[in-house]
Amino acid sequence: MLFARNFITECEEKYGYEAVEEILDACHALMNYGVDKYQKPRTLSPQEEQDRLSKKIEDDRVLLNDLWRTVPENKKTKEVADRHPKQPEENILYFLEKKSPILKEWQREIVRIVRKTSQYFYPQGQTKVANEGCATFSHYEIINKMYEEGYLTDGFMAEFYHNHSNVIFQPDFDSKYYSGLNPYTLGFNILNDIKRMSLNPTEEDKKWFPEIAGKGNWAEVFRYAVENFKDESLILQYLSPKVIRDMKLFTIDDNQDEDVYKIKAIHNENGYKKIRENLSTQYNRNRYIPDIQIYDVDVYGDRTLKLLYTPIDNMDLSMKNCRDVLDCVKKLWGLPVELIEFVDGDEDLIMCV
Repeated sequence: MLFARNFITECEEKYGYEAVEEILDACHALMNYGVDKYQKPRTLSPQEEQDRLSKKIEDDRVLLNDLWRTVPENKKTKEVADRHPKQPEENILYFLEKKSPILKEWQREIVRIVRKTSQYFYPQGQTKVANEGCATFSHYEIINKMYEEGYLTDGFMAEFYHNHSNVIFQPDFDSKYYSGLNPYTLGFNILNDIKRMSLNPTEEDKKWFPEIAGKGNWAEVFRYAVENFKDESLILQYLSPKVIRDMKLFTIDDNQDEDVYKIKAIHNENGYKKIRENLSTQYNRNRYIPDIQIYDVDVYGDRTLKLLYTPIDNMDLSMKNCRDVLDCVKKLWGLPVELIEFVDGDEDLIMCV
């Protein structure tokens, strides 16, 4: 981040604030598509980053990227090359950084900076409930322990409980302030219930969580949960019927073919598993970030960039958001961009810019 700050500042001085901001805005719109899901990135020091950039600039002066050679005059005799890239590329920012025919070196470096930042926040976004729940629960436990041992006054505790209540406040679903489940509330309730089940289990707890109920090792279970689970798996593994009842959770069936919503599951014996599964699914990255990947580049034609959209659970794309994002891709690519999906094995054009 130190390298990034210094580099961005230098670019603003050299090329102007507006030019830098234009690239940053386009990159930020694509941050969710700037990650490698299964590869742990290497972290470089500020000096290593500077050395890497200097070497890259020098290499680019003497090397030629064959991908962007001038199209041969006798194009008809040229066999169509294999699709490029050979496999769909999920890291769109990486592809644009390496292959864009219009970006200057400083612009590529900005794309790389945003891509690296996006990679850092990738796991953070998948563990918001776990992280916030861990922080809130740990704070709650530490403060109460200090009070029990006489380190804190009653006045301090009154102020603490007031602040704690504000942090985990959860508006009702029909409140004008409702904007989804508070991750602090959900995470705190799940982890606090692990302690309750471990120390004071009910018969229901023994049925649902036999490996936790009454064992007394809540701290060990707590550490294991926050170290090894992301949000969707934490909910699926540890969300208890008691927390479902306390939070009054229920499931709505939103069927696009129906004119009304239907309550599909409530907090009763038949609904607990369904609610837990549905809530877990909502924290799956595929539910809120569409699966869009680089599919093909017309290398020997007009260099149109094709993005492939793969629908998941019949979720529709927002056409307005699509156009906004495609405009950002085109800004970094500089040439036509198409968004396609496969319908019955054939390419179907969704949008082009």
